[in-house]
Amino acid sequence: MALIFIRTAIIFFTLLLIMRLMGKSQIGEMQPFELVITLLIAELACIPMADSSVPLLYGIISIVTIFILHQIVWLLDLWFKPMKTVVCGKPSLVITRDGVDSFQLRKNNLDVSDLIESMRGAGYFNLDDVYYGLYEANGKFSALAKEEPTATLPLLLVDNGKPDEKNAEIAGITVGDVKKFAEEQQVKLKNVLVMTVDGNGRVYFQQKGKPYKILKMQVNGQW
Repeated sequence: MALIFIRTAIIFFTLLLIMRLMGKSQIGEMQPFELVITLLIAELACIPMADSSVPLLYGIISIVTIFILHQIVWLLDLWFKPMKTVVCGKPSLVITRDGVDSFQLRKNNLDVSDLIESMRGAGYFNLDDVYYGLYEANGKFSALAKEEPTATLPLLLVDNGKPDEKNAEIAGITVGDVKKFAEEQQVKLKNVLVMTVDGNGRVYFQQKGKPYKILKMQVNGQW
């Protein structure tokens, strides 16, 4: 028991030292390669802590090796800038002045509902509350906000051509009403990228491959 305690303490302080040497990004928003390194270090640390038959030195050498690889990648990033794009990726602009960029969403395995969730997490509740929105290489959502964002909560009625029956019911309308509204804009429902409506009947409407529009419709729900 005492041996396991001592081995665990040694691994703990070794990890603490290595994480401190790696810098603040390791304990904040991590880049993809930093996440891989963190997972590897966690796995390598568990083996000598749990299995006393594994020499403690093996675990320490493995962890230090990972640290050296981290420093090599960091130096390559300083000397050869394209290396950062190769290893970490680059930001993706998902909202432009024309609206949502569906290609960038698909490229990042996201849909409109994922984007709206990220916006809410950043404090934006309408798709047109920002001029530009992007996902950083570490997955964090950033935006250039408008001076006066709208103060009402929208409901997502259509996501990539698929109507949301539950949200339509909350808005006091039917899927048929949503389809009719799209047809009034001379757009088939399957070709609507995103459509939201707030409590005042303000509609964010964007056809696939087209700039968004701000329209008006009658809603009867209370939310």
